[in-house]
Amino acid sequence: MLATGRADGSPQQSMVGYLVDDAGRLLVSAKTYTAKWRNAVRQPRVSLTVPDGRAHLVVYGSAEAIDTDPLRAELTADLFAALGFAPERPDPATIVELLDQQQRTVLRITPTKVLFQA
Repeated sequence: MLATGRADGSPQQSMVGYLVDDAGRLLVSAKTYTAKWRNAVRQPRVSLTVPDGRAHLVVYGSAEAIDTDPLRAELTADLFAALGFAPERPDPATIVELLDQQQRTVLRITPTKVLFQA
């Protein structure tokens, strides 16, 4: 669950899939017309909760909008493969047109605090 802040200060939550990159940052695919994208671009402080029964992990961090290629296509190819959207990692060069059509981008979240509740 990705939590962002609306312009009026109220919270907004979205169910998301994510991937942790080699640097420990979280990658989330987002379309530019969604609330999560608009909120994170305007106010980059976000949190992501990963439940596991009663236990859960909460990651607080700063979101960065990745909306230009080739990085957008590279990170999305990684996400598609990790989340099972493709049988194998697609060639980033072949998905740029699809990403443009879907207005798909990536939020890259750098953790500032991580909590685990058992």
